Parts: sequence; C-alpha cells; structure tokens
Amino acid sequence: MFKTFAVITLLTASSFASANTTSDQCATLDKQQAAMLFDRWNDALKTGDSSKVAANYTADAVLLPTLSNQPRTDLAGKLDYFNHFLKNKPVGTVDSSTVMTSCNTAIDTGLYTFRFNDHSSVKARYTFTYAHVDNQWLITSHHSSAMPE
Repeated sequence: MFKTFAVITLLTASSFASANTTSDQCATLDKQQAAMLFDRWNDALKTGDSSKVAANYTADAVLLPTLSNQPRTDLAGKLDYFNHFLKNKPVGTVDSSTVMTSCNTAIDTGLYTFRFNDHSSVKARYTFTYAHVDNQWLITSHHSSAMPE
C-alpha cells in the first residue's frame, strides 16, 4: 500500500513539475502587457539616455526607425539613432494596437504619435516584435514609418 501511494505521489509530483516547467518556458503576452512594454520603452525615451532605450532591445534586434533611412542592426547603430532622436525629447502615445502572441514571441502592431519639445508631432505606423528572453520581454525588431498622408 505504501509503495503504491509513493508511486502515485511521485507521478503526480512529476506531472505537476513538468506542467509548471512547460508554462514557465512558454510565456505569452496580452494587450495590457504589450501596453506596459510600450510604456517601459517610452519611459526610457523620456530619460534622454539612449543606452536605457537600447536596453529594451535584444543584441541582434533590427530597428527600422521613423526618422532615418538607415536600418540599425547592432547596438552602436541603435545608440546613434536614439542619440539624435532623443534630442527633441519625444513622448509617444499609442493610438491603436493589435497584439498577436505565441510561445515566447509576440507582435504588437498599430499606430502611434510622437510629440516633440518643439511642439511638432509625427503620426506613424509601428510594429514591435518581442521575444521572452531570460524571463523578460525584449524587442527583436522594431519598424516605424511616418504616415504617408
């Protein structure tokens, strides 16, 4: 009887541990969490520190920025872009967002508006792709383009 109980307990514990490991290894993102990631990125912009902004991206992330024709595929490129972009003290707001998610990856795509210190603004389309890396969501690609009209 004790042996049977021990085997059942062991099997139950193994199943529970396996189920927990699987869920820990497969993170998904909902619309509210995507909004929080945008806020994290936008708050980094508000610091004026390009390295804090770049910390939101994976090392190999691709940035196709709004106000530059040059793709930024490494840290130096992202820092260069944000050093210039941050001079105008941008503040972004999301106008619309659609979030799609899968195991450890997510896409947030929509429209946002940036307002600058000189009272100018730019409306743009955006796509952020994310990966869940080392227990945090990081940007793997970011495409932004000014609205054509």
